[in-house]
Amino acid sequence: MTPPSNALTDEELELAQLIVATLNLETQAAEIEPLAPLFGEGLGLDSIDILEIALAISKAYGVKLRSDDEQNRKIFDSLRSLNQHIQQHRVK
Repeated sequence: MTPPSNALTDEELELAQLIVATLNLETQAAEIEPLAPLFGEGLGLDSIDILEIALAISKAYGVKLRSDDEQNRKIFDSLRSLNQHIQQHRVK
């Protein structure tokens, strides 16, 4: 059964908690909309935040996110797209 589009899956909530902890956000992980943009509107992250998240993801999931990857805009489009990329490539 697929959760509603605005509901976080367990994996997305785990990733949201990692992002909140990594960036010391005041937002609660459960409040992050899975389809909201991570850049600009939505969470309002910038390129430095994305670098910090990429490092944390590498440590937690073994997924290497490269700054020169042409897919980054798509990968970091939303929490859901980032989580899908992690689940497809994780080694941990």
